[in-house]
Amino acid sequence: MIIRSLGLVEYEPTWRAMQQFTDRRDADTPDEIWLLEHPPVFTLGMAADRSHVLAAGGIPVVQTDRGGQVTYHGPGQLVMYPLLDLRRLDLTVRALVMLLEQCVIDLVAAHGLVAVARRDAPGVYVDGQKLASLGLRVRRGSTYHGLALNVDPDLAPFARINPCGMADLPVTSLRRLGLPGDVATVGEMLAGRLAAALAARPVTAP
Repeated sequence: MIIRSLGLVEYEPTWRAMQQFTDRRDADTPDEIWLLEHPPVFTLGMAADRSHVLAAGGIPVVQTDRGGQVTYHGPGQLVMYPLLDLRRLDLTVRALVMLLEQCVIDLVAAHGLVAVARRDAPGVYVDGQKLASLGLRVRRGSTYHGLALNVDPDLAPFARINPCGMADLPVTSLRRLGLPGDVATVGEMLAGRLAAALAARPVTAP
């Protein structure tokens, strides 16, 4: 497993780079986890209803090819893109979603907070407030896009959308919940948890 810390990078070039990586990989290509932040951007999933963008203002809106509805990315939010060969890992998409959610749940549990996942609305929630969002794409048996965890972003732009297509959904962050850590530190911990969980699974030989 290769873990790459990319820093603050524009959304669209990073999305295209994930597509290219996925299209070029073969059975021997190591899986990767990309950790990064994006400048402010609203992104729409493939089946997203654009009416859920209430007032974009000067923030760009990008139609992308992940699952899910609309979300916001911005500085202070950890974005983790797992580029995984699901067939080699013998892992279903649903199992990966649950694994990503559990990594966040375990991360905050280490600091005494109870977080939960919802089957009807993928992501991680604390007291009904959304802490992390998920949206994946599978192509050629491999995944890209992934998870966005609010570490300490400006939460105001979430009021300009119906987050994940849900009107009046409150959004929170680790900082607002009183948890320590910056994006780099939290990213290292979260990627470590995911890599360890994947390594513990039996892997199908190519």
